[in-house]
Amino acid sequence: MSKPLTVTIPHQLGKQGAMTRLRDGIGQVRAQLGGMGATVEETWADDRLAFRVAVLGQTLTGRIDVHEESATVEVDLPWALALLGGKIRDRLQRQGTLLLTRK
Repeated sequence: MSKPLTVTIPHQLGKQGAMTRLRDGIGQVRAQLGGMGATVEETWADDRLAFRVAVLGQTLTGRIDVHEESATVEVDLPWALALLGGKIRDRLQRQGTLLLTRK
């Protein structure tokens, strides 16, 4: 595995509100990737979401730590995707911000 990719996303939802949005967001990811034969697994422990996504022969694992005013996403990219780290980071930042700030 390469170095973890980390993104911090500010929000004003409070911890419980952000966790609710993230639960809904995982469902959206599962629906979007389902047609590609992807497997999406999630495990919640307190305010931490651990996830695993396997698609097209690649597996991503990561964690999202939910705080009162932010969420920190850390993704372990396989070497095959490490070159796309910047684009993946930008997409996580953009999609995470939309998920945690839209009304």
